[in-house]
Amino acid sequence: MNAELLTRTECNVMRGLAILGIFLHNYCHWLSPVVKENEYQYFQHNVDWLLQVCARPDALLPMHLISFFGHYGVPVFLFLSAFGLERKYGNTKPGPRLEPKVNTGGFIRYHFLKLFKMMIVGFICFTIVDAITPGSWHYTVVQILTQLGMVNNFLAHPDDNIWPGPYWFFGLMLQLYVVYRLLLYRRHWGWTAGLMAVCLGLQMAMGPESETINYYRYNFMGGMLPFGLGLLFARYGERIMLVRMNFGSALMSWVVCSFFIVSMSANYYAWAFVPAMVCYATVYFVKTLSLLPIQRLHDMLWFVFSWLGSISAALFVIHPVLRKVFIPISRQGDNYTGLLLYIIASLGVAWLLKEVMKKIPNPKEVRN
Repeated sequence: MNAELLTRTECNVMRGLAILGIFLHNYCHWLSPVVKENEYQYFQHNVDWLLQVCARPDALLPMHLISFFGHYGVPVFLFLSAFGLERKYGNTKPGPRLEPKVNTGGFIRYHFLKLFKMMIVGFICFTIVDAITPGSWHYTVVQILTQLGMVNNFLAHPDDNIWPGPYWFFGLMLQLYVVYRLLLYRRHWGWTAGLMAVCLGLQMAMGPESETINYYRYNFMGGMLPFGLGLLFARYGERIMLVRMNFGSALMSWVVCSFFIVSMSANYYAWAFVPAMVCYATVYFVKTLSLLPIQRLHDMLWFVFSWLGSISAALFVIHPVLRKVFIPISRQGDNYTGLLLYIIASLGVAWLLKEVMKKIPNPKEVRN
């Protein structure tokens, strides 16, 4: 990767930040006293609720903020996925000749198997734990088969058909891999920009609380903005970002982006663009960390977020399993006790699961 744009380590730190938000959000938003997010639909009530608890903060304020904003780790993953795809396949780096094009069928097969390798381990663990804990889900044959095929996002009322809920991401990523290869791979930037504009335009024509927009955002159309932004960033990042910045400029850029994230979250039409702001805020935050003048603090934060990034895949697939185990503790009133146990268990099991997943052979990629 271009060291002046995003290094491999910086991408890993971004993954660490993203998974931290996701796995904490997916616990906190299950608690009834906690503010709910606007992820697939826009509810003005949730915005007003957040403003109310911020004006009169209580002991659950950290949970309120995590619940409302934590799901924005998903756009960061989409941004990084597109960035990595374009760096690997799009010939964005100068060279004497183009690499061979990737066969469409082989490309989709390879990325399906990569996703399946992660998903199946977590799905097996979850179904076992779910079956032996209270409130088990009654799966249908269609729900099981579509989860294994990672196409359950297409089922009507996905809220009622995807369990565990976070596994909707696998279907989303599979769709975006197909879209990338069929429509965006080595094509003019206008294809990407046009698809982003069309997807945003259609979304804005929908009712903010409708089932239509809920279904729409469960599928690739709802993730096209951060995914397209990651692709364009890989190609033209040097032109749309200050690559030779100092600590002060990086910090100020992050503060400005964060301000826009909060303010834009209070308006339905502006809310559609928040994922883009989140991606840029994360990039600038990582640049701020990399330029942090306090060396010990820099080393500590860099290590923590890099380590989280290294276990992000395992943490994503296993955290719903541990949530099912520990959420009753918080629901009985010990909010932070349950959360702390969930964090400790999730990190420990994710580290072990990462080692187990290394034993599963990786799919082989075939190029023309």
